[in-house]
Amino acid sequence: MAGLLEGKRLLITGVITDQSIAFSVAKLAQENGATVVLTGFGRMSLVERIAKRLPAEAPVIELDVTNQEHLDTLAEKVGKHLDGVDGLVHSIGFAPATALGGQFLETKWEDVATALHVSTFSYKSLAMAALPLMQRGSSVVGLTFDATKAWPVYDWMGVAKAGLESASRYLALHLGKQGIRSNLVSAGPLRTMAARSIPGFEQFEDAWTRRAPLGWDLQDQEPAAKAVLALISDWFPATTGEIIHVDGGYHALGAESAPV
Repeated sequence: MAGLLEGKRLLITGVITDQSIAFSVAKLAQENGATVVLTGFGRMSLVERIAKRLPAEAPVIELDVTNQEHLDTLAEKVGKHLDGVDGLVHSIGFAPATALGGQFLETKWEDVATALHVSTFSYKSLAMAALPLMQRGSSVVGLTFDATKAWPVYDWMGVAKAGLESASRYLALHLGKQGIRSNLVSAGPLRTMAARSIPGFEQFEDAWTRRAPLGWDLQDQEPAAKAVLALISDWFPATTGEIIHVDGGYHALGAESAPV
């Protein structure tokens, strides 16, 4: 993949630790010729420290995707570092604890609304905030977790991801006129900070490591990151509204009782 992203300018959200999928995206992007700008929220000093672990330290811009002022000024702030955005990576998701862990029937609307705002609506919000810097050929890529099924303990985050998958298709529809693509990568479970915040997430881990046809490494973010970068590259010029599964083939299987 050497040089796959030569000259590309990427805005990447969601880096929290060096175990984040977004960190792997940023690292591989730089190694393949891209210039990278990161966004962070809340623990800015932590994100800035993690940014120094990249092959080349990347600028970090504060961004709360639920803060309209942050969104309204994003293009201006990114413009101080990049003269355009060829690839926009959405790696953002959050649900209150009450919306996860098997409490689906008890979750209050206020907590559901938070999950949908941060995890779903932000995909459109982020794209529109960065739109002034994008041009024909630019690509928006988000990260999802297979929302075609109801997963134990995932609850309202699963609903939010279903909304994200639909939002990506609608973004593909409406931005296609400008030659801008929108796609998602559906990654298998990985031991990121986000995963650790989901009670009972080890149920996913056990299932994947036992059943994925290609096997599954819970610690390896690179396969998902490579898929993100491939979709940003010029090698998928006519692909939009798509979901690429990077899960060892688990999504292709039938019920748990089916032979593998």
